[in-house]
Parts: sequence; C-alpha cells; structure tokens
Amino acid sequence: MARTQDRPIPPRIGAPDLPREFDDAAPRPRADLRHARLAGLSGDVDLSYASLEECVVPSPAVDALALRGATLVDVELSDVRAISVSARDATIRRVRIVGGRIGTLDLAEARAAELELRDLRIDYLSLAGARVEDLRIEGCEIGSLDIPRAQLTRVAVVRSRTDELDPRGMRAADLDLRGLEMLGCLDVLSLRGATLTEDQVRLLAPAFAQAAGIDIRG
Repeated sequence: MARTQDRPIPPRIGAPDLPREFDDAAPRPRADLRHARLAGLSGDVDLSYASLEECVVPSPAVDALALRGATLVDVELSDVRAISVSARDATIRRVRIVGGRIGTLDLAEARAAELELRDLRIDYLSLAGARVEDLRIEGCEIGSLDIPRAQLTRVAVVRSRTDELDPRGMRAADLDLRGLEMLGCLDVLSLRGATLTEDQVRLLAPAFAQAAGIDIRG
C-alpha cells in the first residue's frame, strides 16, 4: 500500500535560474529585460508592467520600487533597502528576496509561485487576495502580516515572527505556521487549513474561545 504523504506538504522551491554574466540595464516602465543587472537603484524606481527574466537587483536603496503588473521570472533581489516595494497584480515565479529592510512589501492580488523571502525586516507585508503556491518565509521580522482573501498552497514560515497576523477570508492548503511567533491574530477561525504547534494553540486559546462564544472567567 502506498504511504500517505505527511502533511503539511513543504513548499517546492528552486533557486532562480540565473546566468553567469549579466548586462547592465536601466529601469523603465514596461521594459523587457533578460539577463540584466539593475544596479545602483535609488529614489523612486518605476518598473510597472515590465518583464524581468533571469535578472538580479543587487543592493537597491530606494524610496519606492514600483512593480505593479510586472512579470518576474528567475529574479533575485538582495540586500534591499526600501520604504516601499509594490508588486500588486504581478506575476512572480522563482523569485528570491534576501536580506535588508522594507517598510511596505505589497504583493496584493499577485500570482506567485516558488517565492522565497529570507532574512528580511518588513514593517508591513500584504498578500491580500494573492494566489500563492510554494512560498517560504525564513528568518524574517514582520510587523503586520496581512493575508486576507489569499489563496495559499504549500506555504511555510520558518524562524520568523510577526506582531499581528490578519488571515480573514484566507483559503489555505498545507500552510505551515509552526515556525511563526505571532503576538496576535485578528481572526483565528480563518486559520482553517493551517498547521500550528500545541504551544501556539495554547497562546491563541482565549481568541478561539471568544470566537466560539465561550465566556472565560477566573
């Protein structure tokens, strides 16, 4: 008899497929970039509706990085310093963001697969309404983690913390939150489909009781 696969199933993530050599390129809206290095980015950078394939973005220090509606395939951003990065409604596949500090990382309504966020400090991370398959968040400090109405499949959070999690209306399969230290959750009943540790459930017990209409008194 075939062995039933253990759940939750971990994300299936491959490293971005990057070339050995890159051509230096300048950002612009609707750019079509391949094998490009976008170095020295600063100020407000507009890559809205651009296509980036097999590209690297080393050490950007920007006020705003606009990636709305962009397509990113096999892309790595490293040592990011940004007030805001907006990739609303973007298409993302095999993208890695490693190291740095981001004020707002907006991935609302994005379609993402094989996305890795590692060793980041993010004040506000939004995946509202996003459709995400295979996401790993590791070693991150997140102020607010918003995932309302998101559709999440094979997502794992490892060695990370958040002050507040908002999962309202989320739909999830194989969502592993065992590695997430969270101080608060806005709607514990929306965690259906998630895997938690016993300690996490104990900490959230008052919120579960309140959601179930149970009055707890000492």
